[in-house]
This record gives sequence, structure tokens and C-alpha cells, in this order.
Amino acid sequence: MLMACNNNGVGEKALTKYPVTQPILLDTNYFSEYIAEIQSVQNIEIRTRVKGFIEKNYLDEGKNVSAGQLMFSLSSSAFTEEVLKAKAQVKSAIAEMRTAQLELQNKKLLFDKKIVSKTELEKAQANLDALEAKVEEAKSHEASAKLHLSYTKISAPFDGSINRIPYKVGSLIDEGTLLTTLSNNKQVYAYFNVSEKEYLKYIAKKVDEQDILLQLADNSMHKYPGKIQTIEGEFDKNTGTIAFRAVFPNPELVLKHGSTAKVLIRNELKKVLLIPQKATYEIQDKLYVFVVDKEGKISTRNIQIGMRLPHLFVVESGLSTTDVVLYEGIQNVKDGNQIKPDLIGMRSIIKTLQAQ
Repeated sequence: MLMACNNNGVGEKALTKYPVTQPILLDTNYFSEYIAEIQSVQNIEIRTRVKGFIEKNYLDEGKNVSAGQLMFSLSSSAFTEEVLKAKAQVKSAIAEMRTAQLELQNKKLLFDKKIVSKTELEKAQANLDALEAKVEEAKSHEASAKLHLSYTKISAPFDGSINRIPYKVGSLIDEGTLLTTLSNNKQVYAYFNVSEKEYLKYIAKKVDEQDILLQLADNSMHKYPGKIQTIEGEFDKNTGTIAFRAVFPNPELVLKHGSTAKVLIRNELKKVLLIPQKATYEIQDKLYVFVVDKEGKISTRNIQIGMRLPHLFVVESGLSTTDVVLYEGIQNVKDGNQIKPDLIGMRSIIKTLQAQ
């Protein structure tokens, strides 16, 4: 007994040390995420306008092309012959017209000498008018033949990237056949849907004036921030959302037409109460924390959460900055236990969590 009394409390049960912290009021921000469909600013189908064989592909799939650069050529011999034929018809028609002009001049001289009647003169004039029309028709046919010949050479209408080429050299293709698609990816559109509540919030804060970010499929960030450019004119009745369109620079052509990504819009929070998510536990859809009093005794307290942030909760009610909450080890204790608190500042915790 004397030994137990003189052992300076060694006989008493030692309290276990647990990390604790205190909620903190901070200005912070978070990102709203929206699944976005990426589309090229320009994306068109390259189709044939005449029938023929593909004679040559000048570029391979996936290659970049400049505006005006030749992409495909089709067999052109039949169209070349048609142009030559049309030119010959123009020459013939002009020759006939000139003969009619001379005939009209002779008729006028004879009419002035009252050798031929006015009817003969009018017939000569009508014949000339008909041949002049024939010349115009022949010239029109020649222009049409040249136009069809030009269709055998297919050039890029703008700078872009070539997609898949389904038909190879030697393929016989009809008018209107799809040769490939061409995408201008120097800038891209990101289309995403926003709820009515968020739409009203963004309109009030003029979100179109701030930079927005784009997170790619591998969770990496696109280097270049974008801007919200326009909003569609009506809400979708089925989903209750409205579509936004953002535009992002893409000078390195990383983003491609048809890909998906996440649009991230920054939102600011002023003077909100924060605690680590790790300090909470859930029972029947309600969230709780262990509050530690001055003697180290813990008690359960229900809290209301306003928002979930990465690793943190925004507390709406149930806690204040003067409360001390258990940070780690909540699975090892229960209501009424006594611990030895080891206070860790929330700023230090936030810094550590952000580094993860």
C-alpha cells in the first residue's frame, strides 16, 4: 500500500492522446464542375460534288492542312473533254453569230434601197438575236463544264486537321460521297448544362467576365483558361437545365472535336466555418462530431453541413470557433470517454490537406 501511494499516480490509468482541432472562419473558394462536350469552332464534312475515281490523296489521316491546300484529286479526263467540247461550241456559236451580223448589215443596206421588205430585215434581226442567245448558252455550258472540272480538285476551305479517310486511291465514288471531315481546333467550344438555380447565381455574379478552367479526362488541367461566351435561349423542359457555351484557346491542338472534359467555375465563399471531413461520422444520414470539453471528456454533437469542399465541410450550424472537436481516432472512442487533447491548428490541417 505504501508503494502504491508513493508512486506519483502511476497506478492510475493514463489518458490516450488524440489530435483535436477547432473550427475556423475563413474566406475560401470552391469549383463547380460540369461535364462538357468539346466541339471544334469549325467542323465540316468534305464531300464530293462529282462522280469519279480517287486519283490521289495528298494528306494522311490526322494531318494538319492549310486553307487552300489540295487534299484530293478525282479522275478528270471526262470533264476535261467536256470543257474542250464546250469551248468548241462557243467558237461555233460565235462564228454563226458573226455571219448573222453580216447578214443583218446587208439586209439593212438592201432595206434602205428598198430592195427587201421590212419583214426580211426583222427576220435577219431575229436570227441574230437567236444566235447571240446561243452564244450565251454555249458560254454558260463552258463555264459549267469548267466548274465541274474544278470539282475534281478538292482543297481545304480553312486551316484544320483531317479526320479518317474512308475511301482510298482508286475508289469509285458518287456525287456527295463523304471523303473526310475537317476540324479547326485552334479554338474549341465546351458545351455544358447548368440548373436554373445556378444559372440565376451566375447571371448575378456576371460569370461570363471571369476565367473558367477545363479539366481533361486524365484529370490534368488544360493550360489555357476560357470564357463563357453565350447561353442558350431556353431551358430544357425534361432536365430543367440550360446550356452554356464556353470557348477555350487550343494553340497546341490538344483538344479534339467530340472529346469530353469538365468545366470548372470558381465560386467564392466569405467567412465560412470550416472543419475537416475526417472529423465527422454519419449515422442514419445525419452527420456528427465528437466535441471535447476542458477536462478532455468527449460528447456527441449533431451538425448541419452547408457544403462539401475537398477534404472540408462548411458548417451551417452545431459548432462555433470556440468548440474543440476530435480530429483523428473517432472510430476508437465513444460518447463519454475521456482523452488527452493534442490541439492542431486548422490552418495547419488545411495546408496539409491541400498538399495531398
